[in-house]
Amino acid sequence: MKPYPSPRACATLAALILALQGAAAQADGPWPSKPVRVIMPFAAGGSSDLVGRQVAQSLSAHYGQQFVAENRSGAGGNIGVDAVAKSAPDGYTLGIGTSGPLANNKSLYHPMPFDAEKDLTPIALVGEIPVVIAVNPSVKANTLAEFVALSKSSANAVTVSNPGNGTIGHLATEYLSIQTGAKLQPVPYKGDSPAMVDAMSGSVSAVVAPVTSLIPNIQANKLRALAVMSKTRFPGLPDVPTANEQGVKLEATVWSAMVGPAGLPKSVVSSLNAEINKYTASPEGKAKLNSLGMVPLSGTPEQLRELMRNEATKWQEVVKSARISIE
Repeated sequence: MKPYPSPRACATLAALILALQGAAAQADGPWPSKPVRVIMPFAAGGSSDLVGRQVAQSLSAHYGQQFVAENRSGAGGNIGVDAVAKSAPDGYTLGIGTSGPLANNKSLYHPMPFDAEKDLTPIALVGEIPVVIAVNPSVKANTLAEFVALSKSSANAVTVSNPGNGTIGHLATEYLSIQTGAKLQPVPYKGDSPAMVDAMSGSVSAVVAPVTSLIPNIQANKLRALAVMSKTRFPGLPDVPTANEQGVKLEATVWSAMVGPAGLPKSVVSSLNAEINKYTASPEGKAKLNSLGMVPLSGTPEQLRELMRNEATKWQEVVKSARISIE
């Protein structure tokens, strides 16, 4: 009986097959020569889906081929991104992922169906939606420092709603507690809206969630924004300072990026990166992404890879410290 090949031999063979597939794709002629699937790992109609569709539409116009959006939601975005990771590296299956499946989920889901660092090719960063902390108007705190001080002086931990267990709102709340020693009790909900509604009603004292869902009620003074958790102020709420401005080293955003399977031809990656950067820097691209509550960004594939790695490490420490798990 012939011995089975070693795991190392199998891995080497798999890598060779991927490389040959990529080379074959380049040899077939100019890319793209047929429609391209762009997998959206979240349900249709959400902000991440709408952002992805805007990018796909701009690429269709530029390349003269349809970039067809396809929704595959579930498991915090893992199902859709896994489909991208397991596709042929020929440039005809891409994905618009977010910080969840591309970085944060690595520490939350066990086992993960893919390794973002090994199984994906970073292509281009699209933009980010900052996380904001806002309180019920009855809460006696006008700044982040006052909110932290209030929590420390309270007999019980201050309740803070978020869009769900393991979401960026939950992680950011735990991170705030770690950074400042604030006494906070995260309260998970099923989505942004119910978390926001209970903060407005006073059932919980505050809400931490992506800023897009909260803007109308902040502007209507139904919620008081204390801080946005991005490097710079959010254009949609220019009077709300960042956490960093208030002396709290805390950055938390939902960022979106285009990725492909490992082994994607460099020519395809370079072309897509240049075109997406051009779109996010254009007046039209900025206006459309801003309308969805997103701050447009750009960068190289290498910078996106570094972002994915750094974010995974940062949130892994928070998940471990707060003992967060996804059942």
